[in-house]
Amino acid sequence: MAPRTRTTRTRTARTRTLTALLAPALALGATVGLASAPAQAAVWNTCDQWGNTTLNGYTLYNNIWGSGAGSQCVWANSGTNWGVWADHPNTGGIKSYPNAKKVINKPISSLSSLSSSYAVTVPSSGAYNTSYDIWDTDYDYEIMLWVNYNGAVGPLGTSQGTVSLGGHTWNVYKGDNGANEVFSFLRTSDSSSGTVNILPILEWIKETKGWMGNETIGDVQFGYEITSSAGGLDFRTDNLTVSGG
Repeated sequence: MAPRTRTTRTRTARTRTLTALLAPALALGATVGLASAPAQAAVWNTCDQWGNTTLNGYTLYNNIWGSGAGSQCVWANSGTNWGVWADHPNTGGIKSYPNAKKVINKPISSLSSLSSSYAVTVPSSGAYNTSYDIWDTDYDYEIMLWVNYNGAVGPLGTSQGTVSLGGHTWNVYKGDNGANEVFSFLRTSDSSSGTVNILPILEWIKETKGWMGNETIGDVQFGYEITSSAGGLDFRTDNLTVSGG
């Protein structure tokens, strides 16, 4: 496999997340493009830029936030079974992060467990990563766990070596996007399904490395950070569970 080129993320994920929460009241159903959702037996779908809903304790966001974006629609059978059709041009810069979010709201030291299982079907073309995006409640720290990635995408910051944690082996990067610190864990080989024990990763950042204190973990998000998907590509979350507390 040819090495993948690292690129700089062009907008803070903190802004992305906060905008996704606020924009429905501001955009009033603004849409991007005229694409329609795929023919799924879905209980919910939207092509609205900031479209969101809550199903089975998970909040789903279409979340098209980057400049130069094309069309994108998200559908869901439940909070744990959902997918995205996206047609974004072959240009640089992240266009969107459609995701499902589970709220935790507990300090790291108070967590007895925190884990997640995933199963996805992703395209062989395009530029994207499939990732967890984990936030503290103050949005000072962002922990990204990339379980697979394709094309010209890459993490912020500098390499911190390789570590085996939570049932996987990761290449670790540490950076700062100007609004918050970012710790990125890139799985050393792509995976379409598995279970991640998240708590040991948080404890390693906090206790072994001392990169953050006893932060209160707010959101565990899982989705697709899409840079390009020209012609229309499908991303499917066949199963997702986030559990613990």
